Amino acid sequence: MTTPTRRDRLRPAELLGISAVIAVVVGLVVLMSTRELTLSLVFFGVGFIVVVVVMAMLQLTSTTEQDDNDMLGGHKTPGKSEDDGFH
Repeated sequence: MTTPTRRDRLRPAELLGISAVIAVVVGLVVLMSTRELTLSLVFFGVGFIVVVVVMAMLQLTSTTEQDDNDMLGGHKTPGKSEDDGFH
């Protein structure tokens, strides 16, 4: 098992950071338009949760060849090895 790269380790922090920025924008828009702090906090929380869930689902749909090989147990794809053996 290999250790995760720095990019793989920071990916969850990126998702949370982007979600927080979008949620702050949503909260500020609601605060500026309604002038109600509690309503803007509710929209901030809901916006944060919705953005986290949507971005996580989008990330699950994008797979790389490495992810596919890991799911298959690390087998090489046919035609990619020197002896063209699958096993």
